[in-house]
Amino acid sequence: MTASTNATGQLPASKGLLRPEEFARLVRFGEVVPSGPTAEWVERVWSTAWDLPAGVTRTTSLIPHPSIDLTAERGGLARAGGRGDGVWLTGVVTTRFDVALTGSGGAAGIKFHPGGFTAWCGVSAARLTDRVLPAASLLAGAEALRELPADAHAAAPALLDFVEARAADAEPVPARLRQALALVQRPAVTRVDDLAEHCGCSIRSLQRLLRRYVGVGPKWLIRRQRMHDAVAALDAGTTETLAELATRLGWYDQSQFARDFTRLVGVSPASYRDRSCATAEPPRRPSAIGSERNR
Repeated sequence: MTASTNATGQLPASKGLLRPEEFARLVRFGEVVPSGPTAEWVERVWSTAWDLPAGVTRTTSLIPHPSIDLTAERGGLARAGGRGDGVWLTGVVTTRFDVALTGSGGAAGIKFHPGGFTAWCGVSAARLTDRVLPAASLLAGAEALRELPADAHAAAPALLDFVEARAADAEPVPARLRQALALVQRPAVTRVDDLAEHCGCSIRSLQRLLRRYVGVGPKWLIRRQRMHDAVAALDAGTTETLAELATRLGWYDQSQFARDFTRLVGVSPASYRDRSCATAEPPRRPSAIGSERNR
């Protein structure tokens, strides 16, 4: 496996972190990319650790990926659906994901490839969408991970051994699912029917495949990829106008882009770009968009 240094100032390699400059000041982050058999299902091992002054609370926010996470957490951490010390499974979160940090604490965990969790253990990803569950309720022996250090490199051997030891009945991530996930990353793919056609299957077949292995539908995947790309472009200081950015990423117009961005991120794209809002409004709760996620 390859590893990155665990130090304040480092950022995740993947897109979706909101206001990354603030995160880098608050949190020591690390990640390890597996290179052995577990790489079929595991995208990376990651960790966070923090130590804040007494009475101070800071919130970090993420536009989540279509992935399931297995985490060992402890200390001052609270998020929708779960809080406190323990070993948790977090399904795909369809809204903005906020974590409130206080005092000192940390987490170490596995981010599965989209579809990797279900291919590994056979549990439908749809059972976990917008849910946080004690890991032991679905994975025997998961509580043994409770005391893992909040350091990706130190925690990786135990986490990856846990996956490998339970992989006897695992299957590869389906080839058609890999194809669909790769196609979603292309800016030209903005419609579900186009995605199904490129994959050589019906829309209904594509929906069933994604619901089982990822926990969300194709429309959600396409929209989330575009939003990740939009946030990354704004964080990188793109010189495009918002209208140009919206058009390039497949929105009908700037107004539609602004509505979608504000609904998910909590502030307008202009405010986010200019960092004129220190805090964002809470996102809509998962129940408000449950009918959208499986389309």
